[in-house]
Amino acid sequence: MRVGYFTSYYPATSHTFIRREIHALESQSVEVVRYALRPDPQGLVDPEDIVEEKKTKYIFRAGITEILRCLGGAVVRQPFGVLRMISTAIKLGIRSDRGVTRHIPYAVEAIILAEWCLRDGVQHLHVHFGTNPTVVGMLAHKLTGIPFSFTAHGSEEFEKAPLLALDVKLSNAAFAVCVSSFGRSQLMRWSPPELWPKIALVHCGVNDAFLKAAVRPPPSAPRLVCVGRIGEHKGQLVLVAAARRLKAENLEFQIVLVGDGPMRPMVEAEIRRLGLESHITITGWVGGERVRSEMMAARAFILPSFSENMPVVIMEALALGRPAISTYIAGIPELIQPDKSGWLVPSGDDEALAEAMKLALSASVEQLAEMGAAGRAHILERHDALREAMKLKALFAGVLEEPQTKTEIAVPSA
Repeated sequence: MRVGYFTSYYPATSHTFIRREIHALESQSVEVVRYALRPDPQGLVDPEDIVEEKKTKYIFRAGITEILRCLGGAVVRQPFGVLRMISTAIKLGIRSDRGVTRHIPYAVEAIILAEWCLRDGVQHLHVHFGTNPTVVGMLAHKLTGIPFSFTAHGSEEFEKAPLLALDVKLSNAAFAVCVSSFGRSQLMRWSPPELWPKIALVHCGVNDAFLKAAVRPPPSAPRLVCVGRIGEHKGQLVLVAAARRLKAENLEFQIVLVGDGPMRPMVEAEIRRLGLESHITITGWVGGERVRSEMMAARAFILPSFSENMPVVIMEALALGRPAISTYIAGIPELIQPDKSGWLVPSGDDEALAEAMKLALSASVEQLAEMGAAGRAHILERHDALREAMKLKALFAGVLEEPQTKTEIAVPSA
């Protein structure tokens, strides 16, 4: 079985779950051909990502000769198919918030992707993220007849579902994957009931680096860690505000923010304004080994998100036996069991977050270890990357066993 994987950025520092999924599939004798629009513009720090970059074919790195070869090949082979595909892209553009001018390039990208899939003998194309990568994948399917599927991660897909034509994408896909029950409910919300059987639940997972890690008891030092992109979705400013409350009570604590992103200057400015420089450290992006080390050095993990689906980084912390503090939004309650493996607080509530942090800081090592063990057991049961990849492989196999026919893409009017 040869499967093509496609998304906008691959590999990417914040998309290690895709790399794990690919590796798990390959361990199950699935050949995976990697495609992406471009490499991660933030650069790569993890050695495994650097290796993956060398295995990936990038549309934006295709030279003019290759682009012309792909365009010419598609036009010669099926001129009317190309015209119909471009017409579909225009209709999707009219419906979307990005407009027609953004969708015409998607059609060109789809032609290149389609030609590469044909050349590489791809039998099934799987796309990560139900946003513009799935538009490209769907249009490539239109040109080639190669079946495609996609994983909708959220939260952008569900916030903009009508503009992103999720119903059209699901209608034309062999199946769609959601990574949480919450995500599945949202895709069901935005699609007609007759399409619901196409929606499969396949969790993101963690690999042996976490599942087989030697778990140590949480430290007695008052240290907490937050890992993630420093951006508008993750709520790090709320974490800084909660830290101010702890400082006002003269509590001892250290918070390590692992990550980087567009809001880092704003977060750093707020740390300075509140005089928290001695309490909060930002590491920037680091490799996977350093991430695991920072988690193991903390009493608990924190992710004060505003908008999420099911954060893999929480799975990682729980797998390492660390209780987690997060917000009760989207799929996060499917990961954290309140007062058993961590604490859930209202999103945006720095007072409630501070109270949860105080509980983590004041808890005994024995209590934290017990909570960490409960969280780890939950991850071992439901978020083993290899076990989840086997579900995905079965979905691919089911599609390839069925006779495939080319179908027109129906684009409902806005």
